[in-house]
Amino acid sequence: MQSSSLLRRAATLAVIASFSLSFSLSQAADLSKGLILCTNKGDQTLSLIDSETNKEIVAIPEEGITGHEVIASKDGKLAFVPIFGDSGVGKPGTDGQHIQVIDLAQKKIVHTIDLGRGLRPHCPIIHPITGDLYVTTENENSITIVDGKTFKVKGSITTGQDQSHMLIISNDGKRGYTSNVGPGTVSVLDLEKNELIKIIPISKICQRIAVSNDDKFIFTSDQTMPQLVVIDATTLEIVKRIDLGDFGYGAAPTPDGKSLVLSLISGDRVGLIDLEKMELTKTVSVPRSPQAVIVRPDGKKAYVSCDRSAQVAVIDLETFKVDTLIQAGKTADGLAWAPAQ
Repeated sequence: MQSSSLLRRAATLAVIASFSLSFSLSQAADLSKGLILCTNKGDQTLSLIDSETNKEIVAIPEEGITGHEVIASKDGKLAFVPIFGDSGVGKPGTDGQHIQVIDLAQKKIVHTIDLGRGLRPHCPIIHPITGDLYVTTENENSITIVDGKTFKVKGSITTGQDQSHMLIISNDGKRGYTSNVGPGTVSVLDLEKNELIKIIPISKICQRIAVSNDDKFIFTSDQTMPQLVVIDATTLEIVKRIDLGDFGYGAAPTPDGKSLVLSLISGDRVGLIDLEKMELTKTVSVPRSPQAVIVRPDGKKAYVSCDRSAQVAVIDLETFKVDTLIQAGKTADGLAWAPAQ
């Protein structure tokens, strides 16, 4: 009897284990499914790209000049595209004041957030805890906070610097970091108190910003020397300058936290930074002017927008080779991942 009972229990445990494994595998498989969102500055459109077919589904008119960057809501239902203006960072031109809210299922704009004046909204980020939208507003030297449910402006945080162009939020939601292009600095923000903590000098010009998965390091690219600057998030001091050979630009960590995928804009390459060794270990050639980088949640593919070719390069992270090229719109720039519905 005892032997029979043990056999039945073993069989039950085997079934549970099999179900758990199947569920885990299906969950992992789901991480590969979603939409790649790409802003096309030259066309003033947002491309929706199927991650399974690597084909553009539709290009949605942004109804504004011009959207540079994009982010998706946590549930993958909405995309947010700030309308910056008709020029580049720090250059004369129009001052955008709107953020377009796009329903990804309906494939159209369903709301426009009006910031009230021309602030040049640029880089949007969804707060990982609250779901609120944070966006750089360059003309005010600030970050503007928009309620993620009502789409109403609920506050702002000064960066203390001009040209606060790009923003990243720590994974615990407590800190924000901006790269301030012209001043060549990084502003550190306390997102619990909504105040500026410190301004860190980098060089005369810096670009883009990323944070490690464990929130220990911040990365930004020096635009006067081909180096990736590494900042310790505890001491808020520069601890390393990684030689790149080319000037760095957009970057994103891999889900396992071991690597940073970095576009090398001056050499038309993409590099892989080993975050344990803090050095560049691999590179691959891509079409002209690689810009933004996102990594698929399953960690198997990276997507890199290539501005002058109107393409998105898909890089296999196991072989570190270009898997395919996706045709997007003119001057492909900002990228975001929207999980499958």
